[in-house]
Amino acid sequence: MTPPSKTPSPTTPSPTTPSPTTPSPTTPPLNDEELHELAGKQAALGEVRGTPAQDPVNGPMIRHWLDAMGDENPAYLEKGVAPPAMAQVWTMPGVRRSAKDRSPVDDMIAALDASGYTGVVATNCEQTYHRYARVDERLTPATRFAELAGPKRTALGVGFFATWKVTWYAEDDEPVAEMLFRVLKFRPRTKAAPAADRPAYPLQPAINQDTAFFWEGVRQGELRIQTCADCGHHRHPPGPLCPHCRSANSSHLVASGQGTLYSYVVHHHPPVPGRETPFVVGVVELPEGVRIVGNVVDCPIEEVAVGMPLRVTYRPMDDQLILPMWAPREEA
Repeated sequence: MTPPSKTPSPTTPSPTTPSPTTPSPTTPPLNDEELHELAGKQAALGEVRGTPAQDPVNGPMIRHWLDAMGDENPAYLEKGVAPPAMAQVWTMPGVRRSAKDRSPVDDMIAALDASGYTGVVATNCEQTYHRYARVDERLTPATRFAELAGPKRTALGVGFFATWKVTWYAEDDEPVAEMLFRVLKFRPRTKAAPAADRPAYPLQPAINQDTAFFWEGVRQGELRIQTCADCGHHRHPPGPLCPHCRSANSSHLVASGQGTLYSYVVHHHPPVPGRETPFVVGVVELPEGVRIVGNVVDCPIEEVAVGMPLRVTYRPMDDQLILPMWAPREEA
């Protein structure tokens, strides 16, 4: 095992983060000073142990994870250890959480909701790995609320940045992994947009020098896949280096726009700004050899199935943003 390392989590919402809550009638709205006072109290609680995982680290779950991630490294199952990024998987709470599952973060999030900061978007996720979790170990999460920063004015609206840390312990209290997680809880804008303009879609993609070609293609009705200019390896999502030969020289090809549904989830909760639940998020396998994540549309949820043929379709979300989505494709 290499020394502890930090890496962004591969999953976007954290299963160990508290779900956005509907403000309870017993949760009064607080002013900014009172929110900071509450944050201080929650931080003073220190590290609070949660409920041990319902299931121990196990081979079937590791196998499913590796398959979903496209990771063909046989060492995990051969050595009886889990991929480090799976740490949060083992203690993921269900939709209906009990009172014993509450952490120091929950009261803070509920107070922000009750005070009008109902929007949420994850901004940071850093994981530190101390060692591999071993098959048959049962992990226990412990949560420490770190800080509340704000109010700050952002593109989404005025809000607070809440930061906390989760540590996963083995049964002998040895730390296995840690995660620092930060969200922006913001007050959604209420100002009406001009009649001639569509309201801005609240979840804008991060566009940089590595991804600009992809979004320019979307605007032109092209599904562009990054390729290595040296070895020809196809990759998605786009990145600065080829994972095959480590070259920094890249190009792209225009994909056929056809694919097959590799896996999917039906998102019911938490609420997503700008979207109505439930909706389908799928992993689509392309004939060009890569997989891409996108919404499956124009199909009743109950008819969505793994293996169904799909075609790309482009949906304007506001006056500037177009997103590639996937609709059923009739096979000849």
